[in-house]
Amino acid sequence: MLIGKVIGTVVATRKDEKLNNLRFMVVRQMDVDGRETNSYVVAVDAVGAGVGEVVLYATGSSARQTVLTDKRPCDAVIMAIVDTWEVGGEVRYQKE
Repeated sequence: MLIGKVIGTVVATRKDEKLNNLRFMVVRQMDVDGRETNSYVVAVDAVGAGVGEVVLYATGSSARQTVLTDKRPCDAVIMAIVDTWEVGGEVRYQKE
């Protein structure tokens, strides 16, 4: 799993039918200190995340292991919305 921040959405009206009824979000990866990196991915949203939220996401074959993405051609999935994270006893992020 990776930590990222939802920074946008993607709309695709023409797509493979297995991707119908899925929401696509642009997620920028974050480092352990909470800084956004230059890496990003388009991920299927399995949990109702919104722009600006910090999320956990998975890529590769793990992305096809949620109920929503099972047997669908996706390479990234948002599978959790982060409430808080701490490293070494120090809170690095707290959802408002």
